Amino acid sequence: MTDTPQTATPPDPRARWVAMGILLVAGFMNLIDVTIVNVALPSMQEAFAATPEQIEWVVAVYILVFALCLIPGGRFGDIYGRRNVFIAGVVVFTIGSAFCGLAPTIEALVGARVVQGIGGAMMIPQTLALVPALFPPEERGAAFALFGLSAGLASVTGPVLGGLLIGADLWGLDWRPIFLVNIPVGLAAILLALRFLPRVGRRRDLGIDAVGILLAGVTLLMVVFPLIEGRALGWPLWCFLMMAGAVPMAFLFARWQRRQAEAERPELLPASLLANRTYLLGVLITALLFSGVPGFFLIMALFLQNGFGLTPLESGLTTMPFSFGVLAASLVAGRLGNRLLRPRITAGGLSVAIGMGSLWIVVGMMEDEILRSAFVLPLLLAGFGLGTAISPLFNTILSSVSGPDSGSASGTLQAFQQVGGAMGVAIVGQIFFTMLEGVPAAGSPAAHLVYERAFSTAIAYPVLSFALLAGAVWLLPRPSSLSPARSQASA
Repeated sequence: MTDTPQTATPPDPRARWVAMGILLVAGFMNLIDVTIVNVALPSMQEAFAATPEQIEWVVAVYILVFALCLIPGGRFGDIYGRRNVFIAGVVVFTIGSAFCGLAPTIEALVGARVVQGIGGAMMIPQTLALVPALFPPEERGAAFALFGLSAGLASVTGPVLGGLLIGADLWGLDWRPIFLVNIPVGLAAILLALRFLPRVGRRRDLGIDAVGILLAGVTLLMVVFPLIEGRALGWPLWCFLMMAGAVPMAFLFARWQRRQAEAERPELLPASLLANRTYLLGVLITALLFSGVPGFFLIMALFLQNGFGLTPLESGLTTMPFSFGVLAASLVAGRLGNRLLRPRITAGGLSVAIGMGSLWIVVGMMEDEILRSAFVLPLLLAGFGLGTAISPLFNTILSSVSGPDSGSASGTLQAFQQVGGAMGVAIVGQIFFTMLEGVPAAGSPAAHLVYERAFSTAIAYPVLSFALLAGAVWLLPRPSSLSPARSQASA
């Protein structure tokens, strides 16, 4: 149910846009944290003498926790008030960032990333939900559009900012400032939020499906944990049994949700969505789409820095064309609106597959030195393809959902983005690190060929996933109509 403001909208446009700026900063802080970590992974691995599996967990655990907590995070906003939960989320995220920046061991860093993920999942669902409390209907379109722009800017600036901070080696802290920089930003956001964000209604009659959260979390862990740890453990039988056990656990989760609905008790995922085959297929396609991105950037950073000795800044600059492609496509998508949705998804998926696939040729031409300019066109094409596919895919999926379920459907779709990302990190990392076993010293001429082969082999997964996306989207029915609310929700 939509919140009802308890206090009036901030009295003047300046106050409203200050409040909007706070929401954008919070979203930007979360998004940039995802992109900035990629360029720091090799530095972290060296500083902690970390295993490949531990480095994978630095990325995967944040995505997993963020995904798991997104839906309950949105429900907490309904129950306790959007403003209160947003501020609490920023507090938790800022504390988690401090723990990350001060982590003495790789295990402590992974644990701190869990705290960050919880904070991010508390604050992010509230950002879009607070816009109606800040702006009248005629001004909301411009406000919503700023979130897309903020996401594009975060993807562009993240790798470069990470490279600059690591390269500067502020006070001898190496990679740690990429997390510590969130502390002053978070504190400012908290103080301004207390002053400018409106209080909105609470729904204490709603409840939390604690059992559903537990079942969903166990299901995810039963899949991702053995994927990340299996190679280091020699693939014991229990790894395969654990992954197989995720299937009946998922059915148990679905049965529990139906039972909750029949008893009119709180649901984590509405049973009506579980009965919507179009939506479920769309969720799986979304997970497939987003499984190809984080894993790609994980191996890209390790390939450039460990394989060829590039600095974090050079690595970040090398991958920037991808972010520019996403940003450019996002601007074009806004002009096309709801036209040609499925053809645009297919064109986008094929563009990403071709762009990433062409890196096979680029990497195969490398010898003892890397030619960074050769990555520009493939990455630009891949980024443009990703930006082309995302918006029409969300519109297509959400068009199958009825009005009362649209909020839960949107939140669940975002959660499965993160689930797909965690799966992709696990699968791509598994392939890449398996190929690196016994590799010579990182950055040495002898290591170049091994890293080239590992990268070329591991990139097969994202290429295949985007190629499958291009065809799988035609299994979805053609959207008959798209309401403005749904279109706005998916933007």
